[in-house]
Amino acid sequence: MQKLIDFLEKHFVPVAGKIGAQRHLVAIRDGFAVIMPLIIAGSLGVLINSFPIKSYQNFMIGIFGKGWTNFGGNLSNGTIGLMSLLIVCTVSYNLAKSYDADALSSAMVSFASLFMLYAPSLKDPESIPRGFMGATGLFVALFVALITTEIFVRLMKNPKLVIKMPDGVPPAVSRSFAALFPGIIVLVIWAIFQCILSGTGVGSAHQLIYDAIQAPLMGFADSLGSAIVISLLVHVLWFFGLHGTNILAPVFNTVYLTNAEQNIKAFQAGAEKLPHIVTSPFFDAFVHLGGAGATIGLVIAIYISSKRKEKRMVANLSAAPGIFNINEPMMFGLPIVLNAWLVIPFILIPIILTIITYFAMATGLVPKTIALMPWQTPPIIGGFIVTGSIKGALLAAFNLFISVVIYIPFISLGEKMEDKKNRNKEKTVKVQNGISQNK
Repeated sequence: MQKLIDFLEKHFVPVAGKIGAQRHLVAIRDGFAVIMPLIIAGSLGVLINSFPIKSYQNFMIGIFGKGWTNFGGNLSNGTIGLMSLLIVCTVSYNLAKSYDADALSSAMVSFASLFMLYAPSLKDPESIPRGFMGATGLFVALFVALITTEIFVRLMKNPKLVIKMPDGVPPAVSRSFAALFPGIIVLVIWAIFQCILSGTGVGSAHQLIYDAIQAPLMGFADSLGSAIVISLLVHVLWFFGLHGTNILAPVFNTVYLTNAEQNIKAFQAGAEKLPHIVTSPFFDAFVHLGGAGATIGLVIAIYISSKRKEKRMVANLSAAPGIFNINEPMMFGLPIVLNAWLVIPFILIPIILTIITYFAMATGLVPKTIALMPWQTPPIIGGFIVTGSIKGALLAAFNLFISVVIYIPFISLGEKMEDKKNRNKEKTVKVQNGISQNK
């Protein structure tokens, strides 16, 4: 085991660290982080509208009338329904900021560039295809944000293209004139690109990318195998002290958040079958219980089986944050990071929970996810929120129980190993003391 850890630490961790610090991936991660409160608000609006209890629905209709669902619909349309428009701005802003460029101007140019790529309907040329403004259009939005910002930032560095205003001019006006020519050039490039698409008969860049890349990728991402691979990577990175969830955030947000959004839309439309099992709340509510590694289960297991005061003290300090899925006190205080006797349960438990949750939803024992939740939502409560069913809460509780059961023997094993190590140290010290006395 130690040889494997040493090998991964030497060859895997440096690569993962570079990926986690890569400028464009960081911009995508931070861009999604900015809009996450809006997305959660929209998903809660859907849940409020479509909560699957008939008496609740009748009660709300009796008080507010049949039009009461406009409330949740408005929340959803203004948040989830505009996810691509939001993300093109936030990603472009964060990427330009990393270059110390005019981030706001870059975001506005990216927004305008993306809007040009929305091909109008043949039946109604003045309409805008709202279907690609949500998560379905995320791939194109990310592509436009990254390409636009890279070109814009480089053009802004060319002094011949930047209009410099006198010192007395307000800063906002100076920035707008400085970005004038670079912004125009970028917009012209995208306008020509859209003309080429229309001239070649492609028409919609969104439909082209969705059919060629996004749909097949989402189909693969919805498989049990891909969910296991993602769970494995997240926890291997965490074991070495790297924030696996943040490093893989572009994957979670681009693919699994899109899956969640499609489930929400299907649920809103009254579909009997939801399209996706593996979504972002699939991991949040049923796998990452108390944080990566289901560490709230480890806290409980320490209370049950550990005899060490220092471990119980760490558990005391970690319990309250762990309820809200903040597990850094446990990760670095116990620690779990680079702790050889915890590597097996820390990586194995999330994989087992992934398999349990997948089959529970695939067989219909538990409903698929229909809402997002704040990541700080306590375990079990989160299972109820994302499925709208008590069955979701029971599945989360069962997963938590499984994590506790698996952690317990490893705690006992680790303490036995520590006791043996301490006894060997004491023997060595006694031998050394005996040798020194004989001398």
